[in-house]
Amino acid sequence: MISRILIANRGEVALRVIRACKELGITSVAVYSEADVQSLHTLEADEKVCIGPGPVVESYLRIPCIIGAAEITGCDAIHPGYGFLAENPDFVEACEENDLIFIGPSAGIMRRMGDKSLAKQIMKQARIPVIPGSDGAVADVAEASRLAQEFGYPVLMKASAGGGGRGMRMVEGPEQMEKAFNMASSEAETAFGDGTMYLEKAVLNPHHVEVQVLADKAGSVLTLGERDCSIQRRHQKLLEESPFTAAG
Repeated sequence: MISRILIANRGEVALRVIRACKELGITSVAVYSEADVQSLHTLEADEKVCIGPGPVVESYLRIPCIIGAAEITGCDAIHPGYGFLAENPDFVEACEENDLIFIGPSAGIMRRMGDKSLAKQIMKQARIPVIPGSDGAVADVAEASRLAQEFGYPVLMKASAGGGGRGMRMVEGPEQMEKAFNMASSEAETAFGDGTMYLEKAVLNPHHVEVQVLADKAGSVLTLGERDCSIQRRHQKLLEESPFTAAG
């Protein structure tokens, strides 16, 4: 039974976890940088630990600091919230190595779903319909051009390790391919440390609908409703509306 949770995040998401802990009778431990000492999540938590200077690379993104904070406060588990280390499989493994429960997916699942081209292959194996595109990563511009000709323009070049609209370029014709591929790959390398690309047929004026799925180790699965994320700028969501409506 979990009795003490360290929240490896700040702001609104940390507050949500703290409030859930209070409802469940679980002790909450907040971490904070020197810049966040008076932040609301540090004031609301049952305990708090400073993990470093203001820059996130020196505090919230430092795995040893987070693990150390959990150990000195006697926590059973760590909740990553979203962002920061929430999708870092190395962080999950660090938790496991230090006998801390990571509240989230396993490192293996995180690695498979974090690689978008691999995730798409897994979906195809499960007979889930996917957008036509490359079967895994695209090796170079020549292969991307060949596939684009096969599927028909426009196409999207997308970062395998991407997210948040980064490492993504629309290619409307063959004359744009080389520049789009190189720019997207370079951006992905900078943002994610991985310039691997894959290609998909572009779907014009789509509805971007997401469904949140919650599962536990016992095999119980809940879907938490759908939301329409179609209002975007540069492939990044601006608004989310729930429930989804097909009108408009």
